[in-house]
Amino acid sequence: MFTRFEEYAASQMLGHADSPPRSHGKLFFAEAWQRQLFGLTLAVAKQGHFDWEDFRQHLIESIGDWERLDCAAQPPWDYYERFFGALLQVLERQQVVTEGELAWVLADRPLRSHE
Repeated sequence: MFTRFEEYAASQMLGHADSPPRSHGKLFFAEAWQRQLFGLTLAVAKQGHFDWEDFRQHLIESIGDWERLDCAAQPPWDYYERFFGALLQVLERQQVVTEGELAWVLADRPLRSHE
């Protein structure tokens, strides 16, 4: 169940470049880690560790970075991989975690194995 913050955060993304995938009008998560990532991001923002709009701008930049890659160099499109990259950037920028802590947590862990 969404609270006011979650409703606000999700509605701020509708119809914009950072809009999450939807199916039949509801948020769509193809894999469990995507749902967990979305929930974690909302929770950390709600606790005040970063501003939701700041995260959105990082997400838009992450999507733009992927779009600017040469087609031959582009990894397959995955919205939640861009979402994850934006979260890592904002967590580091806001000093919620350090670059070293991120490196330690992510070492040898491909994103898709985060289930």
